[in-house]
Amino acid sequence: MDRIFAKLLYELEKKHDTILVTIIADRGSAPRGAGSQMLVGENGRIIGTIGGGAVEARSEQIALEQLSKKESRCYEFQLHTNAKEDIGMVCGGDVNVLFQYISGGSIIWTEIAGALMDRVANRQSGWLALKTDGSAPSLLDSEGNAILGSGVPGTVTHKVWLPDQNTASFCLPLPIGERAFLFGGGHCSQALAPLLTTVGFRVTVFDNREEYANRNNFPNVENLIVGDYTRLSDYLTPTAEDYAVVMTNGHSFDFEVQDQLLRGPMAYVGVIGSRSKKAAVNKRLLERGVTEEAINSVHSPIGISIKAVTPEEIAVSIAGEMILVRAQRREMTGETAKGCPMR
Repeated sequence: MDRIFAKLLYELEKKHDTILVTIIADRGSAPRGAGSQMLVGENGRIIGTIGGGAVEARSEQIALEQLSKKESRCYEFQLHTNAKEDIGMVCGGDVNVLFQYISGGSIIWTEIAGALMDRVANRQSGWLALKTDGSAPSLLDSEGNAILGSGVPGTVTHKVWLPDQNTASFCLPLPIGERAFLFGGGHCSQALAPLLTTVGFRVTVFDNREEYANRNNFPNVENLIVGDYTRLSDYLTPTAEDYAVVMTNGHSFDFEVQDQLLRGPMAYVGVIGSRSKKAAVNKRLLERGVTEEAINSVHSPIGISIKAVTPEEIAVSIAGEMILVRAQRREMTGETAKGCPMR
C-alpha cells in the first residue's frame, strides 16, 4: 500500500486522473485476496498487482473505461466456467473489485495520501476506509476513529466489508510492518536483512561490534544497535508481536540472547546452529529457569529445509520460515492469504 500511495501522491501532484483498483472481497480460490491493490493511469497499470493473469488484464481494461467516464464502480469476477463472463480462469473462486476513480489534484485524496504516508513512515497503525459507492475515503486511527473523512459504521476489526449498508466500507490496515531483530551482523544477516525489508519487516540489527553493525553493511534497515548481548533491555523492548533471529559471533552470545528473549512472549525466535547445539543450549536454558514451553517455541535449526549452504541461500530459508509464521499468525486474526498458483 505505501508504494502505491507514494505513486498516487505523485500522480495527484501532477494533476493526473487515476483509478485505484482494490479487491474488496474474495471467496474460494483466487489469485490474490481482499486488500490487494494496483493503480491505473491513462497508459495502463502504473504500480501494484491484484494477481496477474486474466483478472488483472480485464481489470486494467475496466479501469481505463472508468477513467474515461470519470466514475467509480464495483465489479464481480467469477473464476470458474459461467454464463455471465468466462474469462478463462478456473481457480474456482470469485472476487469483488472496487474501481475507485481519483481526480487529479483532488484535495481530499491528496490529504489522505499524505497523511497515510506520514503514519506509515512513523509506524503509526490505522486504517484506510474505501467507500464502495466511490465517495471520499477516510483515514482512521488504530481504534477506528476518523482522522480524515467520515467514520465507519460498526467496529473496525481487520477488514470490514459491509455489503448490506447503503454505503459499504472496506477497511485496510496501514502497512506499518512487523519488527524483526537480527542478533549478529555477519554474512547471513547481511543477506537476510534486505530480503526481510522487501517483504515488509522492519529490521533492527544488533551486534557488539561496530565494524559489523553499520550502514555500509546494512544501508536500508530501520535501526542499528551496537551493544552488550547480555543486557538487551538496555537497548530494546521486544513484544509479543516481534520476530527475532539469533546468529551472533559466538555460541555463548547466542545462549545469552535466547535466555533473555524467552522470558517474554515473542511472535518468532529462530536460532542458527546444529541439532546437537540446540540440545545443549536447551539443557542450559532449563537450568536457568526458562520454561519448556518457551524453549519448544524456538525455531532451531532455523529456516525452512531447502538444503541451504551459502549465506544467501540460508537467508532465503529463514525469510521463508518467517513469512510462513507471519501468515499463520495473520490467519488467526481472520485474514486468509489467497494465491491460486500456491494452493
